[in-house]
Formats: sequence, C-alpha cells, structure tokens
Amino acid sequence: MSAESLKTSPVHDRHVALGAKMADFSGWQMPIEYAGVKAEHTAVRERVGIFDVSHLGKALVRGPGARDFVNSCFTNDLGRIEPGKAQYTMCCNESGGVVDDLIQYLKSDDEVFLIPNAANNAEVVRMLTEAAPEGIEVINQHTDYGVLAVQGPKSDEVLTALGLSVGNDYMSFAETTWEGKPLIVCRTGYTGERGYELLPAWDQTGALWDALVAAMEPFDGMAAGLGARDTLRTEMGYALHGNELSTEITPVMGRTGWAVGWKKDTFWGKDALAAEREAKNTRISWGLDVTGRGIPRAGCDVKSADGTVIGTVTSGTFSPTLGKGVALALLDRTAAEGDDVVIDVRGRDVTAQVKKPPFIEVGVR
Repeated sequence: MSAESLKTSPVHDRHVALGAKMADFSGWQMPIEYAGVKAEHTAVRERVGIFDVSHLGKALVRGPGARDFVNSCFTNDLGRIEPGKAQYTMCCNESGGVVDDLIQYLKSDDEVFLIPNAANNAEVVRMLTEAAPEGIEVINQHTDYGVLAVQGPKSDEVLTALGLSVGNDYMSFAETTWEGKPLIVCRTGYTGERGYELLPAWDQTGALWDALVAAMEPFDGMAAGLGARDTLRTEMGYALHGNELSTEITPVMGRTGWAVGWKKDTFWGKDALAAEREAKNTRISWGLDVTGRGIPRAGCDVKSADGTVIGTVTSGTFSPTLGKGVALALLDRTAAEGDDVVIDVRGRDVTAQVKKPPFIEVGVR
C-alpha cells in the first residue's frame, strides 16, 4: 500500500516534525520510532513515554439492554464489573477462533464503548450489527476519537500537570473535560507499566498531544513509537492479535482463557471453546527466555532437546530491559516450564528455556 493511500492519525504532522520513522500499520501510517526503540522503551520503563495509538478502533453499542447483548457476544463476563470499569475480552467466531481481542468499557446497562484493534474494527462492528436485536444500535466511531497513551512510572505526574485527576483503579475510566472539551481518561495500557489512555475528540487530539509533550519534559519523557510498544508488550507476554491470537489461535491456545466467562449461558464460540478446553489436545502459548546468542522472530521453529519440532515462535524480539532475546511461542502440551529448547533462527540453533511470562517485574498497578 502506498503512503498516499494510508490513513493518518490526527497528530500525523507532529510525528513528521519529530522526524519519526513511519510505516504501514493496519492501513495506517504510524510512527515506529523517533529516537530509537531502545531509548523509547527505556523511557517508558523508567520514566514516561507518550504513544499515539489513534489508529485503534472505537465503537459504541447503545440501547436498552446493550450490556446484556454485548455480554452474549464476547467472551468475558460484563456481569463481573460495574459502570466505570473496563474489561479485556475477545470476539470469537463459532469455531472459537479469535476475530479480535479488545477492551470493553461499561458506561451503563444501556451503553458499552469498545476499542478493537485497528484492522478488525469494521468486522467487529459488522458482526455486532448483524446480531443486534431491535432497539440496539452499533455505531462505528473509529475516527471520532484519538487515543494517546501516557505510560510509565511518571504518568501520574504528567496528567496532574494538565489538571487531570489521577489515581483511579486499574481497568477503570472516567469521563471528564480538558480545555473545555470532553475527554475520556482510562487507566489502561499495553506496556506493563502504570499508565493511562486518553481519548479526546479527533480534532482535539493535536492540542492534547502538544500539552502532554510539554508536561513530560521535566521528567525526561519521550514520544514513543509502535516499535517500543511491541518490545514492551512482548516483555510482559501480552498477546498481539495476528500473532498470539487469530482465527486459527483460540483463547485456549493463547492462554487468554482467564478472559472467558466459562459459566455464562452463551457467547460466540462457547461450545467449540468448551470442547477444546476439555480435550486439552492443542498447542498452548509459552514464553521463551533466550539463553543463547540470537533474536528469535515469528515463524521460527522450536525444537526439544532431542531435535523434535515442538512448536513455533509467534512473537520474538530483543528485550531492552534484559539485554537479550525473548519470545512467545505455541508449543506442544509436552512442554513444561523450565524445559531447555532450541529455536531455529535462520538455520542457526539458539538455546532458550520455557517460561511463563512476564519476563520482567510487573508495574502496571
């Protein structure tokens, strides 16, 4: 896809002015890095970083019984949370494959706000629209809001400098205003650090970006691109749709069964997933802590000590925090934590140990 045909975020001009390296990300021209992935990654782990993730999808389901309707579609149980809380969930097909993983924000019994992945927003909206009973409206709001993620130990200080309240519980949100304009402040993120995701109106996103950049300067914060976002989430073992989850990789395989309301009466794909969970005969996701020299990448074979192929890497990267390679992989059920394995990296054997993520200490709360 040519750069001219790609969609752009409402702060695209800011990325260009900062000299960002841009790339196609799900049909959007987005910043991959500014000063370098390692520097941006370290800023988020130690201080604060700001990401533009406005390409993420947005949708609103509203009408009498919207909560119950969404709950009958997606995997997680909206009955577990109250208004003002957010919840990770998955939209599955009838065979249990993951069409998308997303965050659902419960506004009230009659309103549920959704943030799907950029590439899957339209399909999630389509599926919900086709299933919605009379009186339930599904609204595609993909470009109604921008999304700016403020992540890192100093994120509270950055928001406080803008006059925004902080300290709300993890996986909660509040609707407020900034500069007289509506703003949704969410205590969510994809880095493993304490942080927030801010949703201003699309045309207000540039002004908020400028204010956040100025507010983070005293803390030596940095604008961070999607390259650092990927290394940060991989260190945590967070799934990425298309890698650890897909229409071929179910929640059971991806170890996201904790986000499935198994006792619910119904949700898309329930019967298939329940049968798969009971059978215990599919590969499942593990972490690989690299002990040799080399950086695994998606698609690399994973072999047991005797040379038998037992799995495939789904995500692999250099961990700036640990100074070595880490990976996520789908492995046969014979694999266990602590097992020594070998990753075939372009024909070269790289040793690793099976580990349950995260690879680093969690600081998200």
